Formats: sequence, structure tokens, C-alpha cells
Amino acid sequence: MNIHEYQGKQLFAEHGILVQRGIHVTTTEGAGQAWDELGVGLVAVKSQIHAGGRGKGVVVDPQSRDTVLQGGVHIARSRNETVDFAKAMLGNMLVTKQSGARGKLVQNLYIESGCDIAHEYYLALLVDREAKSVLIMASTEGGMEIEEVAASTPEKIHKIWVDPATGLLGFQARNMAVDLGLSKIAGRSFAKMLFSLYNLFVNKDCSMVEINPLVRTNDNQMVALDAKIGFDDNADFRHQDIFSGLRDISEEEPTEVRAKEADLSYVKLDGEIGCLVNGAGLAMATMDVIKLYGGEPANFLDVGGGADEEQVETAFSIILEDPNVKGVLVNIFGGIMRCDIIARGVIAATESLELEVPLVVRLSGTNFEEGRKILKASTLNIHSVDSLAEGAQKIVALIGGEQ
Repeated sequence: MNIHEYQGKQLFAEHGILVQRGIHVTTTEGAGQAWDELGVGLVAVKSQIHAGGRGKGVVVDPQSRDTVLQGGVHIARSRNETVDFAKAMLGNMLVTKQSGARGKLVQNLYIESGCDIAHEYYLALLVDREAKSVLIMASTEGGMEIEEVAASTPEKIHKIWVDPATGLLGFQARNMAVDLGLSKIAGRSFAKMLFSLYNLFVNKDCSMVEINPLVRTNDNQMVALDAKIGFDDNADFRHQDIFSGLRDISEEEPTEVRAKEADLSYVKLDGEIGCLVNGAGLAMATMDVIKLYGGEPANFLDVGGGADEEQVETAFSIILEDPNVKGVLVNIFGGIMRCDIIARGVIAATESLELEVPLVVRLSGTNFEEGRKILKASTLNIHSVDSLAEGAQKIVALIGGEQ
């Protein structure tokens, strides 16, 4: 789960991490009031969406798709400018490299006090599963996308791996401060922030914390001008204050929200072939084979090992909510799950949803023969196949008009 920058800044402040004073608003009137309340001569008007690259994005009208404003983050030097930027952003779509072509609707703004910036840095904490450690990355090239830095000047990215058994050690924080060329005073400020960020990362079960830019002020204090935080969904039972209190469902794909409520793993993609599979690895393999035979998967959908007929029907309805879907491939390996149950669920879903797109089903494993008999006995237009390769070829051919 991700949260907005303004929410991340609140968590930062609670953990002793330096941030600028800011106010969350949802209206143009609120933006004007925020200017008055902050009482400074310069503010940053920041759109709040769950996507990176806001500053380099484009604000567009949701109907006409005409450009309204270049950039989703702007500096305002007056009350009128603050209100004007807010008016241009709120209710429109912000398109960034990470938002997708349609963009995301701007419903929240963060009005933040200006900052005395001497230099910008990049800082992130991530889970390195291969190393079984927390990876801390930093760079002197703040304000840039880290992918660009990695491609053009990889030597400017500095990394340390923190063993969870020992935690972040003092020499690691000091060495990173030296790698970034920080002075003694700035280095102390950086090390203090790094320890606070590490504690936040571990205590709140974060999957990622990114600050871009992290800035050094002219008095050598390190201030977080950004806050991008992701949390491990598996830890939601430990952090209901975060998962219930900070989650913004409007930022999430509606079908993904519905799938999660039905205990299904679903991710919407841009293709034309809907996929219903049990097991994450098999789902990934299914998408790969679809692409191998010239198709494009429309989703990742794992119904898990214990799905019943009702969940299968729900899975179908979620897949078919995507208007781009022109065909569906069901690929089930019956281990814990029985293929006859899947077959009945497929038939029930096909009948209740009045399925009009081609449907190809591959069943293997527990009770697969019974499952195939159930499919064959139905009068519905269901194509049963023996292998994944045959299934992928068949669905690609069917959506291409072949019989």
C-alpha cells in the first residue's frame, strides 16, 4: 500500500525527521487559506497522486485532454499564484511517466513552505530480498530519476546493506555521509535522519521509503522535501492505523480493490487476453507464453489454492470489467484446488455473465478428467485444451478471428 506525500511527511515528523511545514488541502479556497496560515513569501504547490515524476508531468483536462499546466509541482510567490495553481490542478488529470497514459485525478494538494536549498540529494530504503537485508541507496544527484542516474553515472549511487539482526550501525551512516561529500555538521544531521528513517522503515513494515529530493540547507541541515512510502500488505494486521487511516482507495484501480476484498490477487495490464490462473508462478508463466505466441495479457489474476465456485465467478466478472478484454484463458493446475470445482465455476460464470468473448480452458492435476468432462458436457462455447502452449495458441487465434 502506498500513501500520499503529505501523509508521509506526517510520519516523518513523528519520527523526528526534518520536514518543511505544510498543509493538506482539497479546494482552491483551502489553498488560499494555507498561504495565509503558513505566512511565508514562497510556497510549493504540490499535487498529491500515487505516482512519481509529478514535477515533470503534465496536467490535462479529463474530457478534452488539452494541456492545462506543465508540471504537477509549482513554486508560488503570492496568494493569487497559489490559488491559480490549485485551480489548474484540482479536478484535472496529472500524467507522469509512472501514472499511465490516462493519468491520475488530482483531488489533493500539499501547500508547503519554501526551503533554503544549498544542494539536492537522493535517498531511498528498500528491501533487498536476495541479500536478506535493507538496502540504503543515496546519490548526490537529487531531483533526477534514479534510473537516469544509474544509466548515466552509476558511480554516483552509493549503497549500504543493513543486516536486520544488527540494525543500522554508526560507521555505515558516517561512511555514507562521507560518500556524499557532506561536511561534519551536515553529516551529523544526515546520520541522525538515517537512523530515524531506518527505525520507521522497520517498525512500520515498509517496503520502500524514498526521498527525492533530500536537501541540504545553507545552515547544513538535512531536510526531506519529498516522502514516498510503501508498506508491505502482509503486515496490515499490525498497522491498522496506517492501512485503515491512510489508505486512499480512490488512487487504486477499482477492480484491484474489489479483487482484494474477494481474496484474489489481481493486477490490471494493457493487453486483450484475460488470464485466470491459480498460483503466482503459473500466472507469470501463462502471461509469458501468451506473449510468446503473439498475444498481450490483460491482467495478472491468481485465484489461489482454495478458491470456490463463487470466487471463480467473481474472478471472471473482474476480468470482464476491462473493456479491452477480447478473450479469456483459464489455466489451472489442480493441487489443493480441484479441477472439477473450477470447471463448475467456469460454467456458472459463463452462464451468469453471458460471456460473449472466446474462452479457452486448460485443466491439469487433481480431478482434471472429471473437470474436462464437465466442460465437454456443457453446451457453452468453451474450448478445452491439454497444454498451456495449446491454450495460448488457441486464444490468440480466436481473438484474431480464427476458429
